[in-house]
Amino acid sequence: MTIKTLTGEPPIIIAHRGASGERPEHTLAAYQLAIEQGADFIEPDLVLTRDGVLVARHENEISETTDVADRPEFAARKTSKTIDGQDYTGWFTEDFTLAELKILRARERLPELRVANMQYDGQYEVPTFEEVLQLLSAHAEKSGKRIGVYPETKHPSYFKALGLSHDEPMLRLLTQYGYGGKADPVFIQSFEVGNLQALNEKTEIRLVQLVASGGGPPDRKGLGFSVDSLKEIATYADGIGPSKDMVIGRNALGQLNEPTGLVEAAHKAGLLVHPWTFRRENYFLPTDFKSGIDPREPGDLAGEIRAFVAAGVDGLFSDNPAQAVAAVKQ
Repeated sequence: MTIKTLTGEPPIIIAHRGASGERPEHTLAAYQLAIEQGADFIEPDLVLTRDGVLVARHENEISETTDVADRPEFAARKTSKTIDGQDYTGWFTEDFTLAELKILRARERLPELRVANMQYDGQYEVPTFEEVLQLLSAHAEKSGKRIGVYPETKHPSYFKALGLSHDEPMLRLLTQYGYGGKADPVFIQSFEVGNLQALNEKTEIRLVQLVASGGGPPDRKGLGFSVDSLKEIATYADGIGPSKDMVIGRNALGQLNEPTGLVEAAHKAGLLVHPWTFRRENYFLPTDFKSGIDPREPGDLAGEIRAFVAAGVDGLFSDNPAQAVAAVKQ
């Protein structure tokens, strides 16, 4: 397979929330499995507790990913909030201390698609970011191989308004566990612009601007993304993390089109490109890579990934690191 990445190195495989296609996401079990399956990086989304501890959850609203709704002692914590312009009702990490969150147990977020994962419901705690880094440290000590970490700051402006900051505890922990510089296997990602610009003044760690085809950054309402945005992004970030349809779209039949040219434009601006998210279930795959009509069944994930590797992506986020690693190494 021809390598067309910015550096000439093979694309990196980023385990999206761990091996979340096979274990409940953002659990130490999911991260451990991703390491065993050969992922280059694991990705924890970071939110904060009431007492300022970074924990790994996809969102600060945790009713879909924990058993909090089944805990009568926390029934009164259910509330409604507006976060980045969207309304949510449920339970939120910032209303719990770490000790209280540790009472909860993780559960599968997509039970209708990942029935097998439900067997692990109730087994795993909500991990702290430090516990994730300790897992990586233990692996490096045992194997001699460092696995990278790719944290995302979730809703940093929202948390900052509550007096809770991602930056200081995140950078302190990353430095403590050996992930403090540009040469280390670490990226920090965010959908917000201001958060990354502030981090760029505080750290040498590589930064990635997340972008979605459906709208601009939550802290810059009305600021859309275009190829012209790449030069500006390059002033404070080292790469972009686009939704995969921005790299290769789909036609009216749901089949992959030709690449959009985003990768070449980003590389011209000196930016890495790490699209998201690659999943094996038919539900998520382009029509020409589905194995049938059952949305839960696995399709040709490797084929989809190879199309993006051919387009020159520098890495990719996948819920299924074993298949992603195999596809890239073929």
